[in-house]
Amino acid sequence: MAHTSGVVRKVLITVGTLFAASIAILAIWVFFGRQVSLFIDRFGTIETASAKVHSIAYEGSGTGGWLTIDDVHLSVGDTSADIALSIGSTKDNQVALASGGKIFAFGPPTSTMENAPDYLAAGPQSGDEASLVTRHSVLSWPTPFEFNFMTGHSPSWKRHMYYQLRWRKSSAATLDMLWRYEQFFYGQQLVPGDGWGTGFTVHKGTTGLVRVDIKE
Repeated sequence: MAHTSGVVRKVLITVGTLFAASIAILAIWVFFGRQVSLFIDRFGTIETASAKVHSIAYEGSGTGGWLTIDDVHLSVGDTSADIALSIGSTKDNQVALASGGKIFAFGPPTSTMENAPDYLAAGPQSGDEASLVTRHSVLSWPTPFEFNFMTGHSPSWKRHMYYQLRWRKSSAATLDMLWRYEQFFYGQQLVPGDGWGTGFTVHKGTTGLVRVDIKE
């Protein structure tokens, strides 16, 4: 009888420990999922698309503004604290990006707008290799406490979404730019396909342009 009681006690302790551990893991996932996801993303993300770049356009005053890569609009105003960049025209009439004391020239302007002097556009030159790669986090996290009072529809999950611009000139100069945003999961009832929204949103301190690397 005593032996049986001891076995039952061990089983109850084991079950209780596993239950407490499960609750702790769930709490970490809910309240710190964003940070855990960011940490895991350092080691790898999941590629979902890779497309050749045909055009790039800038709208802004030289700092801040937007880059439109084909049909994808990405902000260059929301950046990490240690990223400073500017976009404009060089003396030899090249649309270029400058950051960290280095300059990367996309090419001569392909179009301008008379009524929009802050608009510049260019495209890959002969011998250039330019692509835009889309990725997302390995780990998504639940959002049980979010509610949209305007629409009544709130995401049940979130994950990070990445856009990476890779541009290599025939001269071997390279540009690597990385943006991070948050993507919402609404379910297949609201979003056809896999339930993940086609757009993205920002979260202060963790999203926006997170890397600019120029090698001349």
